[in-house]
Amino acid sequence: MRFIITAAPGTNEVEVDGPPDDELFAAYMKYNEEMMKAGVLVASEGLNPGGARARVGISGGKRTVLDGPFVETKELVGGFYLIEVSSKEEAIEWALRCPVGFGSAEVLTIQQMTELSDIPPRYREIIADVAPTWSASFSRAR
Repeated sequence: MRFIITAAPGTNEVEVDGPPDDELFAAYMKYNEEMMKAGVLVASEGLNPGGARARVGISGGKRTVLDGPFVETKELVGGFYLIEVSSKEEAIEWALRCPVGFGSAEVLTIQQMTELSDIPPRYREIIADVAPTWSASFSRAR
């Protein structure tokens, strides 16, 4: 089972002014390394809080660029971990081991990713027909 764990600010229990100290940064990198060595980490990335971003929605039945994003700082996603484990409980165990100290990672949200078995057979046929390259990569990843 694959899960995405997103990191976001919480109740501001941890105040952060500037970059983390070397010890905290090393703790996060050690956590990443532990997940890699355990064979559960598929991907892990931080998201630049001041970086370029956009919102794309629907207007008149077509995709269009929306104003914003004007989200509050507490709503920004600071990064993510994509892990492959045997259960939600194991995903929670890994999340509980995540270091504490980045203000952008106070709250970790765990969500299960769609598995091939979650897709009805008819839709799998459509995927294979109209997106064969992607379909092959989707099937391999699971």
